[in-house]
Amino acid sequence: MGSGRQGPKSYSVAAGKPGGAMRKVVGVFGVLAAMAGVEHGVGEILQGPVAPDGPVFRSWPGNEAFEVLDGEPALTVIPNLLASGIASVLVAALLGAWAVTGMRRRHGPLLLAGLSLLLLAVGGGFGPPLLGLILAAGASRLGFPARSPGAISHSLAAVYPWAFGAGLLGYLGLVPGTVVLQAVWGPPAEAVVYGLMMLAFGGVILTLAAARARCRIEAWQKVVPLPPRYGTAA
Repeated sequence: MGSGRQGPKSYSVAAGKPGGAMRKVVGVFGVLAAMAGVEHGVGEILQGPVAPDGPVFRSWPGNEAFEVLDGEPALTVIPNLLASGIASVLVAALLGAWAVTGMRRRHGPLLLAGLSLLLLAVGGGFGPPLLGLILAAGASRLGFPARSPGAISHSLAAVYPWAFGAGLLGYLGLVPGTVVLQAVWGPPAEAVVYGLMMLAFGGVILTLAAARARCRIEAWQKVVPLPPRYGTAA
């Protein structure tokens, strides 16, 4: 009897389903991972129906534009590069579509992880599947917080847009940024490439942490109004 404050069970309907911030992160970076997987697949298709040199090969061997990325290494269990490339394009497209539409589903992150592993196995490179796995891990096990989000959660939530921008800048700077630099000014320094890699993946991980913090705060807001120090923007 009585209305009063409801406990965690009142939010069980939304438990495990990413909030708006998380869906945005997974959707945007999932599509970028898918596009990179398609790029690997196109390089393999152009090599034709030949066997790769081994399980690990280059998607764009001898292509000057991709020299800075070491020809885009990939792994495949398919002994035919044409078939591997077609499979990479198809799986990458599924991964991108699922990243955008599937995160509201109960097993959304799990299937995203499965598609990422499949993309790795059919020749979609190493970076795109790794990014997919990171996104799947970040979006997993989202539920109602056991207690009110503290200062760390609020601080993480506040840096969400900056972390998102940094991760996006790093990823786009890596691909197609380094390819464009290679074509226009010559190969960029290794320090630039590794710096962009760190910015891309570090930014994504920080963005996921910030998005999780926002989800916790939004979940808690269902029963307790947000404190004035936290904005209401998604």
